[in-house]
Amino acid sequence: MTAERPRVDGDPKADPKVSTLAYFGTELRIRREEAGLSQAELGRRTFCTHSYISRIESASRVPSEEFAQRCDDVLGTGGMFARLWPVVIEHAYPDWFRPFVELEKDAVAIWNFQNQVVPGLLQTEAYAQALFAAGKLANTEELVAARMTRQHILQRDNRARLWAVLDENVLRRVVGSPAVMARQLEVLVEAAQDPRTVVQVIPYEVGAHASMDGPFSGLTMDESADLVYIDGRARGYITAAAEDVAEYRHTYDLLRADALPPRASIAMIAARAKELAS
Repeated sequence: MTAERPRVDGDPKADPKVSTLAYFGTELRIRREEAGLSQAELGRRTFCTHSYISRIESASRVPSEEFAQRCDDVLGTGGMFARLWPVVIEHAYPDWFRPFVELEKDAVAIWNFQNQVVPGLLQTEAYAQALFAAGKLANTEELVAARMTRQHILQRDNRARLWAVLDENVLRRVVGSPAVMARQLEVLVEAAQDPRTVVQVIPYEVGAHASMDGPFSGLTMDESADLVYIDGRARGYITAAAEDVAEYRHTYDLLRADALPPRASIAMIAARAKELAS
């Protein structure tokens, strides 16, 4: 994986064949301790918080590429962490989802419909943890960490516009606990305060709508063909076929037409959050 001698220190989680995320964290801890730095000091030198370092070392957060590069500079590891980073990311996401994550970074607009859960880009860590835990997945921590890292695209100055249409089911099903769900809905309200983010809800009173068969997400690209990701139980798939994208765009227009206006949608979400918090 690198020219460096593997250091597993008897911890099976540090074996790259088991978890590249844990291997990265273990190597970071070893190199940090060899340099005589505390987590707080490494955080200061890499412009990160103490908790960020702690989460990376415990394999509960996927490191950013910039962080990997800064660690190489501070710890004098000759580019080891920068070389390891792509492998960490590749193994954090399912193979079939990786291409969409890469394309999502270059999108100028993201349009998403969900009928059961909050869109991944807007999930809180506790909500994502509860979702993945419900599936009894062995790599829950890595999946949660990858999802949180994926959200970094919404923190960029030139971030994509995001439009999310949600079935009212998303608000009514309690994921995790009432407190976790209340906070998740509060985050949705907060996200919608950004003029580049629009959230709408399709209320139950509408009845059947144009995508009763499931969720999907579209990407509007600047210099390449637009595409759609269709979710599935075992795996999803991406299509860039013009006729498919046109069909999903038409479906999305129908969904937005059935949804409450943005202000009314946010009012509904806020009311549900307050109900759960009480």
